[in-house]
Amino acid sequence: MAGAVAKQDVDAVRRFNRFYTRQIGLLQDRLFDSPFSLTQARVLYELAQRGSCTASDIAQALNLDHGYLSRMLRRFADDGLISKTTDKADARQSVLALAAKGRKAFARLDARSHREVETMLRPIPAAQRRRAIAAMGDIGAILDGKPASTPSLNPTWRLRTHRPGDMGFVVARHGTLYPAEYGWDSRIEALTAEIVAAFLKNFDPARERCWIAECDGEPVGSVFLVRETDAVARLRLLIVDPKARGLGIGRRLVEECIRFARAAGYVKITLWTHAVLTAARAIYAQAGFRLAEEWTHDEFGKTEASETWELELGA
Repeated sequence: MAGAVAKQDVDAVRRFNRFYTRQIGLLQDRLFDSPFSLTQARVLYELAQRGSCTASDIAQALNLDHGYLSRMLRRFADDGLISKTTDKADARQSVLALAAKGRKAFARLDARSHREVETMLRPIPAAQRRRAIAAMGDIGAILDGKPASTPSLNPTWRLRTHRPGDMGFVVARHGTLYPAEYGWDSRIEALTAEIVAAFLKNFDPARERCWIAECDGEPVGSVFLVRETDAVARLRLLIVDPKARGLGIGRRLVEECIRFARAAGYVKITLWTHAVLTAARAIYAQAGFRLAEEWTHDEFGKTEASETWELELGA
């Protein structure tokens, strides 16, 4: 049940509001050096998305004063940005739509907005970017009275060995995340299916293992250690779902592979990865793996820098 709101909570929201309005340039009189204010640009956006609507529709959607909106729409009409026709269902209402000049003006605004946000996001590492975007989704859902879609801020997670049904999760996550994040095609899903099928068919529990990471009871990551030769093990299919990144799951999965490989008597672990997988490569380097070979391929629909990493286990 909701209780009193602490002053520090209110201060925190206000502090974030000040930061974000400055970050995205909302303190300027005109948005993106255009002739339009933020509110005017937002009204153009509504008209562009709706195709046609009444002034009342816009006022309700944006919670705008009707008199203020009426003056803005009159200016838009005088400037040739919008057209007005009588509503056939209610002659007292006008149906609004963007004119050709208005569509061009909105297209310029929309393209500039896209570039500004892209520029802001580009220097942020992909994992942090996804966390920020997920947090934005949660903020919107919570303030709109909807349940958040991501795990709690302090989720509990654990590792376990595989059980029936887990291979479907592994194949599905590889088949959706890599195309979404790196533009790979469906061949990554096909390859993953082949790997897990071979693992199940030839599974040697004394020398091979699959670990599944669970976060709040839901599978969110995996890794495999399989026999390459009597002396060499191969680490495969390390993946962590975006909503569980930043919790140390990937590092722990790799540590489990190393621990098990030593106990099973292997003298080396090898793995195949790609230069674009920066988070995974950082985990490998931290665990002591060293880059052994580099080449390029286009097996997943685009040219990628491919790498072999190795870890000598020693005594």
